[in-house]
Amino acid sequence: MSFRSLGRGLGWLILITLLAGNLVVGARLFSQSPSSNDRDTAYQNMALFTKVLEQVREHYVDQDKIAYKDLIYGAMRGMLQSLDPHSQFMDPEMYNDMKDDTAGEFGGLGIVISMKDGLLTIVSPMEDTPGFRAGLLSGDKIIEIDGKSTDGLALQEAVKKLRGQPGTKVTIKILRPKTQDIRALELTRAKINVPSVKDAKMLEDGIGYLRIIQFNEPTGKALQDALDTLTKGNLRGLIVDLRNNPGGLLTSAIDVGEKFLKRGDLIVYTQGRNEKPQQTFRAKGRYHYLNFPMVVLVNGGSASASEIVAGALKDHQRAILVGERTFGKGSVQSVLPLDDGSAIRLTTAKYYTPSKRVIHERGIEPDIVVPMSPDDWRKLLIKRAQDENGGPHEGDEDVSDVVDVQLQRAVDALKGVMIFQTQVEPGGMMASSRTAVPAHP
Repeated sequence: MSFRSLGRGLGWLILITLLAGNLVVGARLFSQSPSSNDRDTAYQNMALFTKVLEQVREHYVDQDKIAYKDLIYGAMRGMLQSLDPHSQFMDPEMYNDMKDDTAGEFGGLGIVISMKDGLLTIVSPMEDTPGFRAGLLSGDKIIEIDGKSTDGLALQEAVKKLRGQPGTKVTIKILRPKTQDIRALELTRAKINVPSVKDAKMLEDGIGYLRIIQFNEPTGKALQDALDTLTKGNLRGLIVDLRNNPGGLLTSAIDVGEKFLKRGDLIVYTQGRNEKPQQTFRAKGRYHYLNFPMVVLVNGGSASASEIVAGALKDHQRAILVGERTFGKGSVQSVLPLDDGSAIRLTTAKYYTPSKRVIHERGIEPDIVVPMSPDDWRKLLIKRAQDENGGPHEGDEDVSDVVDVQLQRAVDALKGVMIFQTQVEPGGMMASSRTAVPAHP
């Protein structure tokens, strides 16, 4: 049984829509056999571990805490957690919860969290969700949940504490690094239903725009519908907005990337300890939109699946990236079930862009850097929502002065490319830009 995603190890979607991370159930635990010397060392250290275990059982003061199962489970939790923030031991209850996450829908806050610099960090709040409405920003550190410190709290445990039935409340305390402000917030969980693709429209001079909010199962079809609408107009260039997109399903990232690349082009590959790639993912599909220039907008809230798409389009020189460095989540977790119903989640590989750039903890650097604060981004989304609802209402926050400087720079860059292409190939590329190119069988 296999669960494939891009962000479950990276960032946990509190709303809880499955994020990207490549979860493989039933993978082999070891890819290489240890040497005989390693085995000798292992035996010596296992003997040391057994001695400590027996000392605890013999001398520890609270007898109700020294059952073999409890001690072994605790040791495994510590061992896996010491490797990286995304590796962990899951007892049977937690493992069942994880499987439910892949199949069910839960109440949440509408935020994606990950571990960064050893702290529980908000990757991005999703618009029109409890987390967004409370003013949470990308980069905020969650330091308490319901009055208890998150120091040493595993990512999965944090998810379990933050999610719950819609209508129930949770209190969190956050630290905002740029201002060093600490705020306590009480949020009410809700069922989150965020569209995958939004705001498909023509801007000016044949420039189309669309925003991908998350990568889930409907993303490929939703993107195709948006492209069908845009190409009916005089589409001469396209801006794809991936800002604050926390990721999602790997398969959806492939569906999006392949629409703008030639059939057979490499989109992403994974590599573990061995030099040989473990898996490669290439563009397939029937139609590929190759005949118009593109700009992709990214920022620090663009993670996992967003980084795969942005990295592929950048490496193939298919799009110009505008904005800020992405979050940097690109590791692969394998889930390995154990005989007693528990399981371990182990980081076994990392994602690489076609030009062999590692995504994890580095992110994707844009071609044109245009800073924009998380607070300005939040205000921009509020302004868009007000415009959709006929303008601001009484008591609404005043966001009339906010300007999308990143989008403005993207439009300028696209105009420059279109002028250059028109001069170099008059009547050529631009004349055919409205038609998708069929792939060869």
